[in-house]
Amino acid sequence: MELFEAIETRRSVRKYLAEPVPPVVIEKAISAALLAPNSSNLQPWEVYHVSSPDRKAALIAAAFDQSGAATAAELFVFVARADTWRRNRALVLEELGKRGEIPKQQLDYYTKFVPLFYSHGFLNIVGILKKIAFSLVGLFRPVPRGPFSGSAVKGVLSKTVALACQNFMLAITAQGYSSLPMEGFDECRVKKILFLGGESAVVMMIAVGKEDPAGIYGPRLRLDPKLFVFEV
Repeated sequence: MELFEAIETRRSVRKYLAEPVPPVVIEKAISAALLAPNSSNLQPWEVYHVSSPDRKAALIAAAFDQSGAATAAELFVFVARADTWRRNRALVLEELGKRGEIPKQQLDYYTKFVPLFYSHGFLNIVGILKKIAFSLVGLFRPVPRGPFSGSAVKGVLSKTVALACQNFMLAITAQGYSSLPMEGFDECRVKKILFLGGESAVVMMIAVGKEDPAGIYGPRLRLDPKLFVFEV
């Protein structure tokens, strides 16, 4: 399916037929998700394909038994991780080193800016100091205005993971299947089901399957673009 056709065709499907999704469809969609642009190329995402019957049942319950989750052939959970940056930074530098000498600007970015970005310290002391320092410097020139806390870091990383989610759903659509992005779930229970720690943020659950015609609740509704698009 051509890109714009996939974008125009994709709908949030809330009921699915009892048909399996071929593994190759899933593999291609996950590969597309992991090609999404991401913060500092640190790839702070994790994708959980929940296939265990017990965990799947628990996940459906955590999503309030909504029909999209209950009838889907496959369920996925996309997670942002704020605690994997050191590991991933080391791996990125290792891969860059294999390509030749790392440019100083790039090396400085990963060894100086990235730790500054992610570190907020015990009781957020480092984050508070950063906020004060950047606010003062910002009186005279443009400066980063955050993140200055662990929760703010998770917010930044959640944007990255949302891009991966969109890639994933478009890839599912392009292969003739359907999906449903879900934010309606009990995050604490989802974390418990997947054994996730406090540095994780559950960004989205996505149901995947073969569309039941009854799963589309009506024509797509979009408001006037003039309300949202501006040329300045």
